[in-house]
Amino acid sequence: MENLLFDIPLSQEDNLLRRFEEIHDYIYANDGLSPQQAIEEFVKILFVKICDENSGNGLFSIANIENLFTQTTEEYKDIFDKDDKIRLSRNSLSFIVDKLRDISLANSSQDVKGLAFQKFLSHHEKDRQGQFFTPEPVIDFCVEMMQPKQNEKIIDPACGSGGFLISSLKYLKKTEQKIDISKAISENIFGFDINKSILRIAKMQLLLEANVKNNLRCANSLENYSELNNYFDLVLANPPFGAKINNRDALNHFDLGHKWIKFENQFHKNNTLQSTQNTEILFIERCLQLLKEGGRLGIVLPNGNFENPSLEYLRFYIKQKAKLLAIIKLPQETFIPFGTGVKTSILFLEKDAQKEKQYSVFFGKVTKLGYQGNKNGTPIYKKNEFGQTIKENGRTILDENFSEITEQFENFKNNFKLDTNHSFPINHNELKGRFDYDFYSPDNKVFGKKLKNGKTVRLGDICDIVKTKSPKLKNSNETVEYIELSDINTHSFEIINSTTYSVHELPSRASYEIREDDIITAIAGNSVGTKKHATALVSKEHDGCICTNGFRVLRNFRIDSYYFLYYLRTEVFLKQMFMYRTGAAIPNVSDADLANIEVYIPFDGEKEQISSQIRKAFELKQAFKNQIESIEFKVI
Repeated sequence: MENLLFDIPLSQEDNLLRRFEEIHDYIYANDGLSPQQAIEEFVKILFVKICDENSGNGLFSIANIENLFTQTTEEYKDIFDKDDKIRLSRNSLSFIVDKLRDISLANSSQDVKGLAFQKFLSHHEKDRQGQFFTPEPVIDFCVEMMQPKQNEKIIDPACGSGGFLISSLKYLKKTEQKIDISKAISENIFGFDINKSILRIAKMQLLLEANVKNNLRCANSLENYSELNNYFDLVLANPPFGAKINNRDALNHFDLGHKWIKFENQFHKNNTLQSTQNTEILFIERCLQLLKEGGRLGIVLPNGNFENPSLEYLRFYIKQKAKLLAIIKLPQETFIPFGTGVKTSILFLEKDAQKEKQYSVFFGKVTKLGYQGNKNGTPIYKKNEFGQTIKENGRTILDENFSEITEQFENFKNNFKLDTNHSFPINHNELKGRFDYDFYSPDNKVFGKKLKNGKTVRLGDICDIVKTKSPKLKNSNETVEYIELSDINTHSFEIINSTTYSVHELPSRASYEIREDDIITAIAGNSVGTKKHATALVSKEHDGCICTNGFRVLRNFRIDSYYFLYYLRTEVFLKQMFMYRTGAAIPNVSDADLANIEVYIPFDGEKEQISSQIRKAFELKQAFKNQIESIEFKVI
């Protein structure tokens, strides 16, 4: 049979993209399917078309479509079930067959097909509700950072629609002069995903790159595939976030499925299983298992894995198994167009059981994504000083700093000086149980430069941190005054409001009883560590009130309390609080970290002078209140 490649000019893949879009839009408009379902049905027909072309029978027609689909499900048993059906009307099938009849999808000589399909998917990624996808700029950045080489074995153990794998192929085409794409796909590119519908899309992408057998499996990567352990040179992954594994047999197969105990600054696994474990944590261990010694990993993870005190054992485990290459913080809006606002960072590792004793870790922060952090993910292009869009060779340029971070990482590897505000190196011995960018950022460590003539002491050594709930909360009928974070005037250190509640009406966060001359300071909320940070001195008026657990109550001061109150609004204190913040949804500072805040104690009478001024300000404020209250006004 003669293969007719296309009946339209192929100087650009956009011509074929237009045809794919027409098919998708027709299905969506006429068959009552969601955008995601329309893609799934379209992909089924693409498989039918390729299967028919490979057979050489040339039977692709509306009359034969059902029989061809049955043959296709036999050919691709790994991604189709026997009872799978085509859920399209006869009119839609007729439309699709007409659009695809004169196109050869099996012929691997046309790069246009793969590019068109990639563009088609990128146009509809944000429509795939219920699935979690990685933005293309993040995918390409991970690949550029890890620089895959020809003949390296590459796997994505949670491959979804195949973004990391396709990007790796694009990179190889760009950097390797004599790359054999068919060989790369059949021998070196691997992927697992548990979702058959999504895996079909990944398989189709590879088939359109080269019509050869590929190594994509519909499988749960967290199950035991020990034959692939220590096999791969490069693992790239964005595993599912937030899901919990509670199956004891599954947990027992992982070191990180067990509990870990800290003893003398070391963590030790014990025989007790976790009751549940986050999926992404198990994926970290699985990825390390898959890697050869010296293999590299790039993995997208929620920020809690980098910063939460309860996960320090995880970071200890990673340091024991691998050399940290780079940690890149992503903006919070990175995944908003794709259905989630989870704060994330990217961890780059090299599997290394015999690590160098001294090495540095690269930290970077992406500040410009090249798209808006809104529902639509609208592209943002670079503009000149007059607000005009800049073009190079007639093409617009995305306004992003991924490329800047990649360049700085290359400079770092070559021992060149880093000349950007968005990256810095840290010696791995300086990593204090945390991996997050903000904790080590030079911007958040200004306090070291601010200390001129004095000493520092731990906050926990100069006062008591009240962490015991008030006994009043045991009497459900008692009436109390309750204070929230919003009840503080952050400029004047004052509690300006309280609300009357019966104990049984209090919100669950109501916790601590405050006393006159206590200081309360916020440890939770988006304002922690900013200029809006809430701190107040408790007056006689609010003695006995109950406050939210968003505060910590500071009591029994071993330094002058008025100086201490002043210190809690200084940049030195706020920067430290911001540095210690953790939490993906609501930022918070742990009690241990609060106790470790450094408090600067100046010499030469400066402390006494500051204390005197703050005390006088409170006295003047009280005198003002008394004066106002003494005024009598009579209506005649």
